[in-house]
Amino acid sequence: MANQVSAVDDILSEYHGLEAQLADPELHNDPKAARKVGKRFNELQPVIQTHKKLTEVQDDLEAAREMAYEDSEFAAEAERLAAEAEELEEKLADLLAPRDPHDSDDIVMELKSGAGGEEAALFAGELARMYQRYAEKHGFTTEILGLSESDLGGVKDMTMSIRAKTPSRDGAWSVFKFEGGVHRVQRVPVTESQGRIQTSAAGVLVYPEPDEVEDIQIDEKDLRVDVYRSSGKGGQGVNTTDSAVRLTHLPTGLVVTCQKERSQIQNKARAMQVLAARLQQMKEEEIAEAASDQRKSQVRNMDRSERIRTYNFPENRVSDHRIGYKAHNLDSVLGGDMDDLLKALHDAERAERLEAE
Repeated sequence: MANQVSAVDDILSEYHGLEAQLADPELHNDPKAARKVGKRFNELQPVIQTHKKLTEVQDDLEAAREMAYEDSEFAAEAERLAAEAEELEEKLADLLAPRDPHDSDDIVMELKSGAGGEEAALFAGELARMYQRYAEKHGFTTEILGLSESDLGGVKDMTMSIRAKTPSRDGAWSVFKFEGGVHRVQRVPVTESQGRIQTSAAGVLVYPEPDEVEDIQIDEKDLRVDVYRSSGKGGQGVNTTDSAVRLTHLPTGLVVTCQKERSQIQNKARAMQVLAARLQQMKEEEIAEAASDQRKSQVRNMDRSERIRTYNFPENRVSDHRIGYKAHNLDSVLGGDMDDLLKALHDAERAERLEAE
């Protein structure tokens, strides 16, 4: 309890300091600094509000207990307030528990078709729509940065950003970080004439895109820059200028594409942001792996045996193999109803963090 009080005091002090900064007109002359302060201010709001409510309930509880000595009718009220105070204490402890430092960040997601040819590309497209639908329902915006489609309209390769509409301690990373890995589908493909169930795979890579990418310097001589026309299904050009940009980072082999902007300069600038975020994530993973050899990150290859989740159409079943989760609502999940699945993953992560503490 003493540690919790100390932590709340620290947060209250930080909160009041941020409040003073936001009231200073000078801060708003620097939009980048103002955004950073505003984001942190919003992140602390749930802690401040819960602490304020808890203090009010504790004061009311103390008064109700005193009055219960003179009037027994206040005993029931004291009992109710005691239960509410206990709930708020648990909520505050949860808010103060150690968190992933990137939870408030926006993300970049890459989807790639794997084993299974055209069927894998169609499945990758369904995954993309699943994430877009979920994002739309939960206050996130999605933006396709680069896209290569198959002849039937599937996704061979897609890069997409997902951002919170308003700054929050629960940003896109806190939600979608669990999606990195190989996703396996079992169904009768539209390309299958014999009605046989086949297994295909699609890969998802998720990484945070912080407001500021720290300590990542990219040397131009380490880059190969290719420009080309944005393409649609089957490689068909969809504009008349070579505005799309592909960056290849030669030391690491990372490839980033961006074709959403109208100009080559804008696409290159956006691709550089994404590349810097990728490099920062790699750097952080190397540090984490050095600290723990047993840490397993997102699956980097397309080996179907390395799957994190299976989508079985004949049984309308979705299974997450990391936590033993199974549900027979695959149609709803693909429609963007991922709440139960993501809550199970969040609960497992929280239990693991508390155990580590």
